[in-house]
Amino acid sequence: MFSTKSILSWLLLLAPFFVLGQVEGRYDAIYSGVPWVDAQGKTVSARGACIVKEKDTYFLFGEYKTDSANVFNGFSCYSSKDLANWRFESMALPVEATGKLGPNRVGERPKVMRSPTTGEYIMYMHVDSLNYKDQFVGYATASKITGPYQFQGPLLFNGQPIRKWDMGSFQDDDGRGYILIHGGEIYQLATDYKHVEKKLNETMVSGFESPTMLKKDGLYYFLGSHLTSWERNDNYYYTSRALTGPWEKQGLFAPEGSLTWNSQCTFVLPIQGTKTTTWMYMGDRWSFPKQNSAATYVWQPLSFEGNQLRLPFYDAWQLDLKTGVYRVATPGGESIDLSTAKQVARKGNWKQDSLQTICSDQRGDQLTLSFHGRAVALYGLSRPTGGYAKVTVKNKNGQPILTSIVDMYALVPNASIKFASPQWKEDTYTITITVMGERGNWSDKRKNNYGSKGFDVVLQKLLVTK
Repeated sequence: MFSTKSILSWLLLLAPFFVLGQVEGRYDAIYSGVPWVDAQGKTVSARGACIVKEKDTYFLFGEYKTDSANVFNGFSCYSSKDLANWRFESMALPVEATGKLGPNRVGERPKVMRSPTTGEYIMYMHVDSLNYKDQFVGYATASKITGPYQFQGPLLFNGQPIRKWDMGSFQDDDGRGYILIHGGEIYQLATDYKHVEKKLNETMVSGFESPTMLKKDGLYYFLGSHLTSWERNDNYYYTSRALTGPWEKQGLFAPEGSLTWNSQCTFVLPIQGTKTTTWMYMGDRWSFPKQNSAATYVWQPLSFEGNQLRLPFYDAWQLDLKTGVYRVATPGGESIDLSTAKQVARKGNWKQDSLQTICSDQRGDQLTLSFHGRAVALYGLSRPTGGYAKVTVKNKNGQPILTSIVDMYALVPNASIKFASPQWKEDTYTITITVMGERGNWSDKRKNNYGSKGFDVVLQKLLVTK
């Protein structure tokens, strides 16, 4: 007979694995720009996120989105031991029955910090009406990191709410907590983190949305984005030796024209190891209206050249959480050219788009391939006329084990990985890519229109890992 202790030990060993249609799977690296699924096989939905580490576990908080409307749907909490595989823990702050975070309201960019003086967990967020005319920074409290969090109302400064929208948070080495506001405002929190003691920095610039911050060698790096609604843009940053400034504008931290690798900054997580510290940039690749199923994450290790900040892009990378050292992971396996491979079954009006790509914009067109292996990755081209594609993987019995929606839109054409499955047991699987005949479109508060101008799904290759 097994003891209770031995059973619990086995459960802990199996914790990083998840079941999708009774197929165990596990991601082998951190992938950017692809849909992620959690331990239950559901889309990881944590937009505008932050991560808090407690002991050896990382907790991810974010907006739990829908594909139907931009309304508050609750703030989610996930946990991970490796930053690549995530388990849903709770709806840390669900929609309230009534009130400022009730139905048909806006709740965005949750940020969680633990007060060193009280031990209480404080969640901050942007609260608003659907027309974005009732904005303020709110806060909620919890005794456990996973919640439930109780909404307490607006965070007060001099007895008044901070009536701003985009916000972030930063916790300094000494445990002091700060609220960051679009435009560059910085507020110092009281030691219990429940109200603001003083304002340290005034607005520096128009815009500077989704503010986030990191500190390295005594230098503060203040990151933000331009005002382009959910469209991606070239994010930029300032530096200073003090939170009160003066702040020096440094320019872009990703290559110009890359649109910050098609993302908007939301948080920077320091991973301190025995050998080094890696600062992980966390960005959102928004995808309206499919903000739940098709929006993805861009998580990359930042690099430094003197005091200059740089953001590279790797399709996949791995991190040794003990040492803090990361390495680029090069996906290997059999490469199958989707434009020429005879084993690929085509349905519909697929056309040769270039020497290495195949394209269709017709709803219902499909590419299907059966393969023997442990994992599969899809590469393609995003462009201004890109639409949505559905990727379905079935087991040898024809049962769907994974379905994801892929957004092929980008304002600037970009060839990269678009879908990556977890690692399963070696077996025979079938992958089908379907043109959905849908596209991402939206307008901002000023009624400016953004998004795709077509329904194209442009594909390059599949990479099958044996």
